[in-house]
Amino acid sequence: MNKNMLIFNGYKLTAIIMDLYKTFLIKNCKFFLLFILSPFLISCFEILEEVDMNADGSGEMTMTINLSQSKNKIASIMLLDSINGYKVPSKKDIQQDINGLSTKLKNIAGISNVKTTTDFTNYIVSVSFSFSDVSVLNKASKDIFAAYKMKVEETPVYSYNKTSKTFNYDYKNGNKEAYNKLKAADKEVFKNATYTQIYRFTSTIEKSNNAQAKISKSKKAIMQKSLILDLINNKVNISNQIKLN
Repeated sequence: MNKNMLIFNGYKLTAIIMDLYKTFLIKNCKFFLLFILSPFLISCFEILEEVDMNADGSGEMTMTINLSQSKNKIASIMLLDSINGYKVPSKKDIQQDINGLSTKLKNIAGISNVKTTTDFTNYIVSVSFSFSDVSVLNKASKDIFAAYKMKVEETPVYSYNKTSKTFNYDYKNGNKEAYNKLKAADKEVFKNATYTQIYRFTSTIEKSNNAQAKISKSKKAIMQKSLILDLINNKVNISNQIKLN
């Protein structure tokens, strides 16, 4: 991938990270700002995906990246112009890219109520939006990829069958080869990073075909937390089929 094709022009490692994560962060409209991580070389961060589904297939998605455990280190790095050969983005740069992402989301049919929050004290950023049908997430992924001129080999797919009340999430990882090409120092970015999915429903869950996902006591939510390195190395499966009552 040509890094100049990305909106985050100038960050070499960002282009690599975006390539690694284009199929599980930006996919399904998780168009998230991993460019924050690359110049900071932060390995202790959490990515949280939340989907609240309505019975008619509409809902809301929220994507959060939480770097609060490394906030002191990031605050110090933010005072520099560059680190390890990477330009350190200013708060203004970060906010402009977030605003650009918000604008693109607002222009996608079926997506509304786009909101972004940026906490530069704890270094937590969130993007949320409503979708008219879960299938919109799949189309929106393609639209965003096209807008950034990003070639996608594998795209995870969301689907919801209203008749059988079955929610499906199909994910195929195609990022291990790209990860293996990284320098040892660059791989440190992913060392302790985690990825958490939470899906909430208006009715109770009858069953899930992913034993690693945990159903809540209310049976209206399901969660799976994984190490990002396990995802890259295909040691964990995050695909799921959830049957609702």
